[in-house]
Amino acid sequence: MKELLRTNDIVLISFVESLLKEQNIEHIVVDQHMSILEGSVGAIPRRLLVDSDCNDQARKLLHDAGIGNELSETNQ
Repeated sequence: MKELLRTNDIVLISFVESLLKEQNIEHIVVDQHMSILEGSVGAIPRRLLVDSDCNDQARKLLHDAGIGNELSETNQ
């Protein structure tokens, strides 16, 4: 699994999830329960992970959707 996105913006995560589902790209959102537990401070962002084999396709999808600037720089 590779990190595609790291954010506290739940609207952005929802949008990216819908894009990925539409293209049948398997993904998982991690740290969402930790993010809820720590409250509204925003110290623990949620991470959206995709299968390593789909990483390039997912990154291109986000670039094409105009949100490439939100991509994680790690694990490219």
